Amino acid sequence: MNIPHRKIPVYEPDLGGREREYVLDCLDSGWISGIGQYVSRFEEAFSRFCDVSYAISTCNGTVALDLALATLDIGPGDEVITSNLTFAATANAIRHVGATPVFVDSEPETWNIDPNRIEEAITPATKAILVVHLYGHPADMDPILALAAKHSLFVIEDAAEAHGAYYKRRRVGSLGHIACFSFYGNKLITTGEGGMVVTDNAGLAERARFLRGQAMHSALPYYHPEVGYNFRMTNLQAAIGLAQMERADELIARKRQIARWYAERISRLPGIEFSPEAMWATSSFWMNSVLIRPESGVSAPVVRARLAEAGIETRPFFYPMNTLPPYIRAMASRRYPVSERLSKQGLNLPSSPRLDEATVDFVVTALQNCCDAAPARASRPIPAPWSSAPVRLALVEEARA
Repeated sequence: MNIPHRKIPVYEPDLGGREREYVLDCLDSGWISGIGQYVSRFEEAFSRFCDVSYAISTCNGTVALDLALATLDIGPGDEVITSNLTFAATANAIRHVGATPVFVDSEPETWNIDPNRIEEAITPATKAILVVHLYGHPADMDPILALAAKHSLFVIEDAAEAHGAYYKRRRVGSLGHIACFSFYGNKLITTGEGGMVVTDNAGLAERARFLRGQAMHSALPYYHPEVGYNFRMTNLQAAIGLAQMERADELIARKRQIARWYAERISRLPGIEFSPEAMWATSSFWMNSVLIRPESGVSAPVVRARLAEAGIETRPFFYPMNTLPPYIRAMASRRYPVSERLSKQGLNLPSSPRLDEATVDFVVTALQNCCDAAPARASRPIPAPWSSAPVRLALVEEARA
C-alpha cells in the first residue's frame, strides 16, 4: 500500500465559502465581541435551517446544553434521562446545573437511546429526557415524545453531531421542547467554537436570551434580578457561521455522498458494519463509523493502530458514561450491554467534507488490509476510577493509544 503524502485527518473543516470575507468585515467594523450584525444574521439563518422560530447563539456547544437545562429550571433534586453512549458533555451539563443524569442503554439498530428502556428509568424526580442524535443519526423520537407527554417531561435534543439530519421529514432540533447544537471545528457547520439553542417556544427563547447575557434586565442596564451567565457567541464566530450556513445544503450533500462511497465499499468487507440509517431517518453522517465485529478476526484498537501506520487518523467511539469515573459508582447497579459492546467495537473513520473518492478508496483498502492481516486482538481497557486525577488521565490516554 502506498503511504499518502500527508496524514489523512479524521476531520477537517471546509472553509471554502465567504468566511474570510465576513471575518475581515468584522475586523474592519470593530464589532468583534458578542454584539454585531453577524450574530443576529447567523441566528436567523440557523432558525430557518432547523425550521424553528428562535435560535440563541452561545460560545460553545456544552454551554448550549447548560443554558437549555437552566432555561427549563432543571437543577438540584431533578433527574434527567439520557443516553449511556454519548460525549461526556451531555452528562456533564446535567451535573453542571446540579441535577442527576440517569443513563439508558442504546438500541443496536441506530446506536441511540433505546426508547423501550426509558420508561423503567422514570421516577418521581425525573424532569426531562435529553436525547442524543449520535454521530449524525436521529434517535427514534415518536415513542420518546409520547413517553414524555405521558409523564409530563421536557424533551431536550442534543443535536451537536446531527446538523441537517431528518427524523421522518422533520429536521432534528425541531422535535423537542428545546435543542442544542455545537459548532466546534470538527462539526458539519463550524464556527471554530460555538453553539446554539433552538426552540419554537417564545417564552423559552426569551428566558434563554435573558440568562445567556448575565440575566440583565432589558430595560434597566446593569440591573440583574437573577444569577445569569456569559454564554454569548462573538461576532467573529458568527461571521464564520453565517458563511457556513450559505453552503449548508452543499456540505450536507457532500457528506452523504462520502457516506455512500464508504457504505458501498465496506459492504464487501466481512465482519465490518458501516453506520446505520433507519428507513425513517436521513442521517447527516457526521462521522463515518464502523463496528469491527468479532468475525472480522481483529479488534477495533488493533485496526486503529494499523490504520495509523498507514497515515490514517481515526477515533474510537465514546466510552459509555457508566464506565467513566464521575458516573461509575452511581451506575454500578445498572447494566448497559449494547452501549458497552458498541463502544468496544466502534471506530470513526476520516469524515471530512473535503474527502474525495480516491481517499475513501485508500482508507477502505487499508481497512481491508487490517482484517486480512488478522489474527491480532487487543481489548479496549476501561480505566478504574482512581481518586488521583493525573494518574487517571494518564491511564485513559494510554488506553486510547
